[in-house]
Amino acid sequence: MVRTQVDGERRKGSAPARRFRLRWAMLGAASVVLVLNYADRSALGVAGPTMMRELHISNSQFGVITAVFFVGYAPFCFIGGHFADRYGPRRVMAYAAGLWSVCVALTGVAAGFISLLVVRFGFGFGEGPQGAVTTKLASNWFPQREMGRAVGVAQAGTPLGGAIGTPVVAGLIAWTGDWRIPFVILGVLGGLVTLGWWVVVRDSPDFHPLASARDSADIAAGRIAPAEGEAGNGEDGGEAPAVRTLVRRPLVLAVAVAFFGYSWVLYTFLSWFPVYLTDEQGVDIKSIALAGAVPWIFGVVGYLSGGTLADRLAERTGEPRRARAVVIVAGLVVTAALLCSTSLVSSAWAAVALMSAVVFMLYLTGGQYFVIVTDTVPRSRVGSVTGFVHFVANLSGIFAPLLVGLLIDSTGSWNLTFGVSAAVALAGAATLAVPGLRPDRARAARKTR
Repeated sequence: MVRTQVDGERRKGSAPARRFRLRWAMLGAASVVLVLNYADRSALGVAGPTMMRELHISNSQFGVITAVFFVGYAPFCFIGGHFADRYGPRRVMAYAAGLWSVCVALTGVAAGFISLLVVRFGFGFGEGPQGAVTTKLASNWFPQREMGRAVGVAQAGTPLGGAIGTPVVAGLIAWTGDWRIPFVILGVLGGLVTLGWWVVVRDSPDFHPLASARDSADIAAGRIAPAEGEAGNGEDGGEAPAVRTLVRRPLVLAVAVAFFGYSWVLYTFLSWFPVYLTDEQGVDIKSIALAGAVPWIFGVVGYLSGGTLADRLAERTGEPRRARAVVIVAGLVVTAALLCSTSLVSSAWAAVALMSAVVFMLYLTGGQYFVIVTDTVPRSRVGSVTGFVHFVANLSGIFAPLLVGLLIDSTGSWNLTFGVSAAVALAGAATLAVPGLRPDRARAARKTR
């Protein structure tokens, strides 16, 4: 039920402080879920070397185990986003987090290749909705001028989860000598986080008992501008275009391809960087606790910086779509250039430094793939269209880890592996450059009147 004006006026005195707390409390809950999300996901990469030896799993088989996660994950990016539009982000995330927590715990009792395939497939189902659901929640609570920062703060939880999860999982394995224990602990923790999410979060200000009418008014007042020829976030009373129409728009398709390039680099790093450190650079499991966490810390900074940078560019130019596309294209180009420098690495800590720079530049763009969708489609379709873009991006998760395993087994060349990632990132940047960087002709016409 929408709040009445009388209700809003009664709380007028304390509304600004409460409004700030409510927005950021919702976002804080999403951030905690995403920290756990990536702590759970990064655990497989950290445990990978020990797990592979104990269960007699080859590099190629480990690539299949990693890839099957995305066979479940990718379609549920879209399905979860669609459900978030229909049933609300609160309910969808609660079910999703509960499912993946059960699956991560079951990873700790896996007996071999087949059982790991089954558990990781279910794990992908549970984790798939998180990106679209988080974006949907942010679009329900935050004005357009703050969306870059809001999604940046929430999604910064993903590299923070890697930064926390990597040393914790590595430390537990080194302390107990058992790779299974961290998965069981993470599964139990996930159940507690799911309960906390359900207690704290509501789908929008209209459903929160502490919200006032001004919370919803702030969202409309904070709109910068819609992208050229496309619906913005405001609700104009008309029927929103069908999802199938929106996902065929050139800009949406280009964002999906660019996001694919981003995700290819990310999943190569997420799944194989600990293996690269141990096999190529001779780093032991105890050292991975620190070495593997450092790039993730730079990723947190990248996410926060990218959101703030894109919002400032959007406000300065009045063209949010173009501002976010500039950040994405520039970030992917620099990421590709850094990946091509891996042949110059001659020590473990040089590799960590280079990968830290890669992850920083990559995550500088990370939130913008989601936010650019909120700039170009009606709010009632944000979950579905964001889910579609995220689905296309995560198809890379099926192919990238698998191809890396095959390349390493057949050639032993990590330079070739990172070179392929650089090429995919460049292709994504080039695809977005044409529709994303063109000036907003409608805005230019208004300025000449």
